[in-house]
Amino acid sequence: MLLFSSIIIGIMFTVAIYLILENRLLPVLFGFGLLTHAANLAILTMSKNPIGKVAPIIKSGVTNYVDPLPQALILTAIVIGFGVTAFLVVLIYRLYTASGTTRIVTLFNEEISTK
Repeated sequence: MLLFSSIIIGIMFTVAIYLILENRLLPVLFGFGLLTHAANLAILTMSKNPIGKVAPIIKSGVTNYVDPLPQALILTAIVIGFGVTAFLVVLIYRLYTASGTTRIVTLFNEEISTK
């Protein structure tokens, strides 16, 4: 199962980087979203198997606890990813309303030609 998860994470990172390097801004947005999900899945895969463990509440006689750190990191990454995605949506919308296109090459060519 670890090998399968690692392959899926590698594919997700590859597709995310490909989308981020696209010439249009909408695939860049989807690439950042996919990169966030791949990072969360990587953190979850690196954490140990929680089967047979109990919640990290101290009780007498229990020594096998689940590590809460990966869950906290993933929750934090979800919130940060949502903030970045919201920022990118507003940025892409603003660029589209200002220039009428979402193509990166066209945006930079217009900026260079106006100077």
